[in-house]
Amino acid sequence: MHELSITQSIVEAVLDRTGERKVTVVNLTIGRLSGVVPDAVRFCFDLVADGTPLAGAELRIEEPVGAAVCRSCALEFELADPIPLCRCGSADVSILRGRELSVTSVKVL
Repeated sequence: MHELSITQSIVEAVLDRTGERKVTVVNLTIGRLSGVVPDAVRFCFDLVADGTPLAGAELRIEEPVGAAVCRSCALEFELADPIPLCRCGSADVSILRGRELSVTSVKVL
């Protein structure tokens, strides 16, 4: 489960910025094409944050959909899953968004 190591990195990154201040909210963006399962991050967050200033913090996750543009027909379209296939049948697409994985903000006391 790579979400555990990703969640550990998120907690460490927040702690690097906030120090010992109590964190009450952590806002993340996890794109649907990122390969990261938001529910697994939620599960791991409480375990990893335990005993740190993030313990008990609310984790909010925004999950933007993916988008791509077809290099064959120039159609821009949404991607619900990581299989990039245009309606024209071409798999020659460029991913525009949906691979995000970032801490967008935190709230501290």
